[in-house]
Amino acid sequence: MDFIDKMKDLAKKDIKTIILPESDDIRILKGAEIVLNEEFANIILLGNEADINKKASENNINIQNVQIIDPSTSDRLDYYAETLYELRKEKGMTYEDAKKILIENSRYFGTMMIKVGDADGLVSGANHPTSDTLRPALQIIKGAPGVKTVSAFFIMVLNDKEFGEDGVMIFTDCGLNENPDSEALSDIAIASSKSFNELINSSAIPKIAMLSYSTKGSAKSELTEKVINATNLVKEKCSSLLVDGELQLDAAIIPEVAKLKAPESNVAGNANILVFPDLNSGNIGYKLTQRFGHAQAYGPLCQGLAKPVNDLSRGCSSNDVAGIVAITAVQAQNK
Repeated sequence: MDFIDKMKDLAKKDIKTIILPESDDIRILKGAEIVLNEEFANIILLGNEADINKKASENNINIQNVQIIDPSTSDRLDYYAETLYELRKEKGMTYEDAKKILIENSRYFGTMMIKVGDADGLVSGANHPTSDTLRPALQIIKGAPGVKTVSAFFIMVLNDKEFGEDGVMIFTDCGLNENPDSEALSDIAIASSKSFNELINSSAIPKIAMLSYSTKGSAKSELTEKVINATNLVKEKCSSLLVDGELQLDAAIIPEVAKLKAPESNVAGNANILVFPDLNSGNIGYKLTQRFGHAQAYGPLCQGLAKPVNDLSRGCSSNDVAGIVAITAVQAQNK
């Protein structure tokens, strides 16, 4: 069973309701059809019902059992607007501003639905940049209790099963935090360990490699010190976690290299979570793996939010949409 099939099976155990706000995109409609046919989540589409049904009919897409909500005519609009106003009034938002953005921006409307418990998760990004999906989540849903750093990660499904957990790994942060300091890096590592057990294998041990261009002091700079300090903070915060750094990528995942460069490490050579030191390296790293290694990349997925909101690649397929819906539903089960 591949990774997404596993997610779908887990999602079926406790059906959640996921919002797809980009109803003008055919890939979204086809993704919704897949979800309904395979019955692993309930779907809410946002937009004009006549327009959505017309587009679906013209493209032979069956969304008969999808719930469609038009933000501009919803009987919950005033309640959402009042709630959003209360959340954001200290930032200068008026009630009129709140109502306007809820009508005009379906990502805000969908995020408010999640905030008040009218749905369980949201998936967006097929035709919007990542910031358009994550900004409402960071402003409205915010971090879970005790979480200081919300971060983004990719689940990488590799063709070579010897890496990670049967070929599945977490790469983080590859989508949100541009240049996290040591404290934030440590938060990202700890959150990733929880995501690993929630989504990849609940009984496997997360093995976290804090990546750098140096291994165990082979180079010294402010960049390597940041990673070393982050590693030490993870150990202080969660002494039970297996984490090591600073490690170069080859030392983190290749046992033969690990024996040479970090022979005393309990992570080197067998890491299943790769924590990148900044967004540049993380984004480049996952795309190299995806394109040169022909890996499947699911994300950027969010961790640390009080409720799940996830992003789609703008190059996504309808199957990708269904897959991210399944992942989001499983995350919602764990909230």
